[in-house]
Order: sequence, then C-alpha cells, then structure tokens
Amino acid sequence: MKKTLIFLLLVITFSCKNEKETNEKLNVVTTTTMITDLVKNIGSEHINLKGLMGSGVDPHLYKASEGDVTKLSSADIIFYNGLHLEGKLVEVFEKMKNKKTVAVAEALDKSTLIGSEYFASNYDPHIWFDIDYWKLATNFVVKTLSEAIPEKKTDFETNGKTYLQKLDSLSDKLKKTIATLPKEQRILVTAHDAFNYFGKAFDFEVVGLQGLSTATEAGVQDVQKLSAFIIENKVKAIFVESSVPKRTIEALQASVKSKGHEVTIGGTLFSDALGNAGTVEGTYIGMFEYNVNTIVNALK
Repeated sequence: MKKTLIFLLLVITFSCKNEKETNEKLNVVTTTTMITDLVKNIGSEHINLKGLMGSGVDPHLYKASEGDVTKLSSADIIFYNGLHLEGKLVEVFEKMKNKKTVAVAEALDKSTLIGSEYFASNYDPHIWFDIDYWKLATNFVVKTLSEAIPEKKTDFETNGKTYLQKLDSLSDKLKKTIATLPKEQRILVTAHDAFNYFGKAFDFEVVGLQGLSTATEAGVQDVQKLSAFIIENKVKAIFVESSVPKRTIEALQASVKSKGHEVTIGGTLFSDALGNAGTVEGTYIGMFEYNVNTIVNALK
C-alpha cells in the first residue's frame, strides 16, 4: 500500500511538472511600441510579452533602466528594430550573448533601404513607415515564434495571415485618402527625417529639420534654410512629432513668420512611437491612419 502511494505521488508530481513545462509561455521582450504591437498580434496568448518603451519615447536616445535589464535577462527572445535605431541598447544586447536577440530589420533586403551619409548605420531605420516592409517583418516574426514554439506554429501562421490582411486593407484605405491631396501639395515638413519611407511609398516630398537620428540638434542655418524652402514652395503646414520636443518646429514657424509669411502647425504626428496604450493610435494601424488623416487635412 505504501509503495503504491509513493508511486502515485511520483506520477502526480511528474504530471504536474510536465504540465507546467508544456503550458509555460515564452518570455518575449520588445523595444519600440511598433514592434510590441506587431509581436502582440502574432504571439497573442501564447507568449508573455513585455515592451520596454512606451508612448512618446524616443528610441534614438533611450537608455536601459535597471528594470529593463531585468526584463531582458529573463527573456527567451528579444525583438528589436536594428539599423542602430536603439543605438544606446546595442551595448546591453552584446552582453546577452546567451539570449536570442532578433532584429526585425533582418527581414529586409538592405539594398532596398534608404541610405544616409549622415547616420551611423548608413540606413534609415524608420522601416515601419513602409507597409510592405512591415508585411515582411510580420512574416519574420511568425517564422521566429514558430521556430521557438513549434506546437503553436499553426496559430502563429493564422494570426500572421489575419494581420497581413489588415495591413492590405490599411494600405488601400490610405491610398484613397492621399489621392484627395493634389501632388504639388504633398510636401511633408517634420521635426526629423522619420518619414522618408512614407514619402517613398506614398509619393510625398519629405523634409526633416533634424537628421535621421534625434541625437543631432538642428542648427540656426538648418532653420533658416528650411524656412526659405517653406516660403518658396508655399507649404501650408508643418508638423510636430510626439517623440521629439516641439521647440524646433516652433522655432521654424517663428523663422517663417519673421520673413513675413505664415505657416501653421498642422498637428502632432506619431513617428518613433505609437500613441497611448488602449487608444486607437496606440496600435500600428491606428497610428498610421491617424497620421495620414492629420497630414492630408492640414495640407489641403
């Protein structure tokens, strides 16, 4: 009887342990809000997801806190943008060689990326503003998670297919909205060069006051040069970015006014971060639609 009881206890213990191991979720950490939203759509309930950056956070300048290091240390997979977007986190990643760090930019053919002689990586890192690139990133995340949790591969693939359909619908919707804006009025002036992929995809001329990285400040000559451009091209509105201090755009507006002209601030665009969690703009799709509506309405 005693041997039977011990045997049953061993069976129960083993079963509970096995069930825990089977049901244990993958710990996934993401850097930017755009990547967090993407991985959430694919991983859904099958992963424990923690994002490092919140709304309004500039990834170019972001430094890891002690809490972030703890999250990263306990992660099974770390998804980040790459292309030096999270420049100050690279050193932290390098110290975690035992962790699986995955740059979504690796899903892209670098020969198709926008280069820059002014930026350390020589590539524009703002890849999320090309919806076709984000589709490739979606497939990349599906593949990565499927390899990590093979038994959930079908679910990840289904989630990926659903999300790709949403991205197709978004692209169609944005094209229709942008088509209402005459081509000669499609000049987008923002705080820094975050929208070049957007401009390439939707036929906008994009001019940023700062360079690709917000780590570089705009100088007086930059402001003067851009104000002259605005006047010459009769640009109706310029835009603040949620993750960049608005003082540079306000200085640009003042410079235009000092020359006897007026330009309005057309609104705040989401560039390097999504809106607040729980809002429409807190999702990639909602952010993109909001941005396009704001741009088109201000420039008409």
